[in-house]
Amino acid sequence: MQTKLTPTTIPASRNAERTRGAILDAATQEFAAYGLGGARVDRIAERSGSNKRLIYYYFGNKDGLFLAVLEKAYADIRKAEQALHLDEDDAIEAIRKLISFTWNYYIENPAFLTLLNSENLHRAEHLKQSTRIREMNSPLVDMLDTIIERGRRAGLFRDGVDPVQLYISIASLSYFYLSNHYTLSVIFGRDLRSPKSEAQRLSHMTELVLGYVLL
Repeated sequence: MQTKLTPTTIPASRNAERTRGAILDAATQEFAAYGLGGARVDRIAERSGSNKRLIYYYFGNKDGLFLAVLEKAYADIRKAEQALHLDEDDAIEAIRKLISFTWNYYIENPAFLTLLNSENLHRAEHLKQSTRIREMNSPLVDMLDTIIERGRRAGLFRDGVDPVQLYISIASLSYFYLSNHYTLSVIFGRDLRSPKSEAQRLSHMTELVLGYVLL
């Protein structure tokens, strides 16, 4: 019989946030390495210094844990974007910074890309259950819309730029390149992850996006 959690086996409130954080960090690494299907709660428990019962107590099941990992991944990138303070820059510089940030964030956080790959294989069935995901991402759209309007009023940007479409384009220009660099490097006979190639890619993306939005 499975032992039930008791007040003595549940972390005190002052440690609960730390425990959940350790579980989410371990789960992020596990899901990124093995995908949803290959991930094992046993390994997550061991890596987090926790136990399976506690994981199920906090997250319900493996799917619930995966959703929590996805929500944290999106929360982390949105928080980092807000820290750029793009509202303090002129419109062109703000777009440049957002492109550079997105590119470098994906490079420095490869788990983010693999988590998205896994969720897309499952047709976003976990994100569809989230009560937070749209609210979490709406500030990004509002921020980009403000930047676009600022550039338009300054006579720099053309009319009719959709902030959602623009962000998807910025993200995809980085995402596709980094997610497929192994195959693309073989096909085109280049090391697409060399420092020179990465610098060329960032420059190309920046020119491409600014070429679209500028008058």
